[in-house]
Amino acid sequence: MEPRIPPLNLADADAQTHELLSRLSRLRGDDVEVLNVFGTLAHHPLLMRKWLGFATYVLTKSSLDPHLRELVVLRVGWLCSSPYEWGQHIVVGRTVGVTDAEVARVADGPDAEGWTPTEAAALRATDELHERSTITDTTWARLATHLGERQILDLVFLVGEYHLVSFALNACRVQRDDGVDPDSLPFPPAAI
Repeated sequence: MEPRIPPLNLADADAQTHELLSRLSRLRGDDVEVLNVFGTLAHHPLLMRKWLGFATYVLTKSSLDPHLRELVVLRVGWLCSSPYEWGQHIVVGRTVGVTDAEVARVADGPDAEGWTPTEAAALRATDELHERSTITDTTWARLATHLGERQILDLVFLVGEYHLVSFALNACRVQRDDGVDPDSLPFPPAAI
């Protein structure tokens, strides 16, 4: 499917948006100049600037271990049928030690064999937030044995942030970036 809002590139951006996109360019090194998510959001620079503060916190400054964070983001991408989110965060996840076996297991969810108790509790909380918009007392208690209050809050906001992003990516039909091809990073066909 074609994108509903084609990503803006650096050459077509006004001066203010060009500056914003330039700061985000080469985020993945030399393989992509501007990620399609940013090029799409660049059509609304004010929204993009406001969103980036929160998104940056959740992705790089939260109290969650980066490996656990990426497992949760992948689970959200899977649950939301978001091929862009899934592919992009396989790339990010690999930089923090997420293995191909873990990627495959994410699709099976929190009951799959091989998760640590912390990972299983975080993935269960992710599923419950997705399905119920809350966390059950049982899952909260399990989380609390492994994570502190700040980490639990960061987890809840991480799941919410990546639901928001997945919704936007899916609705706008944002295409995967170069180097994030469906053959090497498979995802079932989106239900859209």
